[in-house]
Amino acid sequence: MLVQSGAERESSGSIHPFSNNLLLLFCFCFSLTMSEGESAGTKLVSVDFEISGHVQGVCFRMYSEEKGLQLGLVGWVRNTYHGTVEGQVQGPANMVAEMKVWLSKEGSPSSRITKASFTNQRTIDKLELSGFKTRF
Repeated sequence: MLVQSGAERESSGSIHPFSNNLLLLFCFCFSLTMSEGESAGTKLVSVDFEISGHVQGVCFRMYSEEKGLQLGLVGWVRNTYHGTVEGQVQGPANMVAEMKVWLSKEGSPSSRITKASFTNQRTIDKLELSGFKTRF
């Protein structure tokens, strides 16, 4: 095994592959958050949703709360009388977009999503809700 001193490593011009990956990841994440001179993370949005399919009796509300909190969002979720789950999420636009994908494609492990509707999406100046709660 060849062991180089710090001076030899610096003079060889090689950078550890992990360092390159870390730098690329930083640049990629930074470019995702910048949009026309405005940070996408500071733009707050609110959106209503309704999810159809096999979404009741499968802990969909609990997993929705957990995912919303994990993403730093606020909102609410509840079962409807016609077998769907509805709610509202608010927060940074990029995190709300991620939640929309989760609601429409993933959901709880036992759920089967057939349709996801998102309405009333709007920009807000400040969060209108606090926490993420199940409503009854």
